[in-house]
Amino acid sequence: MKIVLAVDGSDQAYFAARALEHLAPPDRVVVLHAVDVPRPAYPGVMPELSLEITAATERRLREEGERVLNFTAAILPPHTGRVSKRLDLGKPAEMILSVAEEVTADLIVLGARGLGPVRELLLGSVSHRVISHAPCATLIVNRAVGSLRHILLPLQGPEDAEAAVRFLASKPFKEPPEVTVLSAEPYAHPAWPAGFSASASLAEELVTITQRFVDDVAARLTALGYRATAVVRTEAPAHAILQEAAKTDPDLIMLGTRGLRGTSRFLLGSVSHAVLHRAPCPMLVFR
Repeated sequence: MKIVLAVDGSDQAYFAARALEHLAPPDRVVVLHAVDVPRPAYPGVMPELSLEITAATERRLREEGERVLNFTAAILPPHTGRVSKRLDLGKPAEMILSVAEEVTADLIVLGARGLGPVRELLLGSVSHRVISHAPCATLIVNRAVGSLRHILLPLQGPEDAEAAVRFLASKPFKEPPEVTVLSAEPYAHPAWPAGFSASASLAEELVTITQRFVDDVAARLTALGYRATAVVRTEAPAHAILQEAAKTDPDLIMLGTRGLRGTSRFLLGSVSHAVLHRAPCPMLVFR
C-alpha cells in the first residue's frame, strides 16, 4: 500500500501521522507539505518591494515546512516502509491530488481542521476538495486515534457495498476491526395519510429488503475475517449515521462516494460531506 500523508503543522496533522499505526504496514509513505505563498495585496507597493516580500515569505514558509516534514517523519510508527519527504509549492488540495496521482497512491491521509459547514461553504477546505476529487481512498483524521477496534460502515446501495467489500478485502488495517454495517431506509415512514392501508405493509417490506441487504454484506465481511453485524435505521442517511455513531462510539466511519465528483457534489452536497462536518471520529471515504 502506498500512502500520501499530507501535513500542515496542525495537531490534527500529527494525529493523522500517528493514525498510521493502526493501518497495515505500507510499502511507501510520501509525507507532503504544500507551501502556499500569499501575494502582497497592496496596490501602492513598488513591484521590486512586492517581489522581495514574496521571496522572504516563501523562504520563511519553506523553512517552517521543512521542520514540519522532519518532525512528522520522526513520529511515524516503525515499520512504515520507505518514507520520502516532499515540500511542494502550490495550493494544498491541488498538491495533494497531484502527488497522489503521480505516485498512484492507495490512500491519502490528512487531518481535518474543523472549519464547520458555513465557513467551508464560503471558503472551501482542503479535506472537502480532496474527498471530492481524490483518485483513491481518503482518511480524514479529526482527533487522536487511540485504537481502531470498531468501524461504522454505512452503505447507500449495492455499488457502495461492492466498493466497501473490495476495500476491506485488501486488509487495510493492522488488525481486523469489528464492523457495524448500517443502511438507512427513510421511506419506511411513508408520507401518506395515516389511514392508508398499504403504508404499514409497504414500510415493513422496505425494512425487510434493506435488512436482507445489510445481512448479506455482513456475511461477506465475516467470511473475510471481520466480526460484522447489520443494522437498519429508518431515518435520513446522514442523520442515521450520526445517531448510530453516537450510540456505538466507533473509532472510524467508512463511507463511499457513489461516484459523485466536482460541481455536482459541491452544489448538491452528499451524505459523506454532511457527515464529515459533524463526525465524532475519523472518517475514511473509499471508492
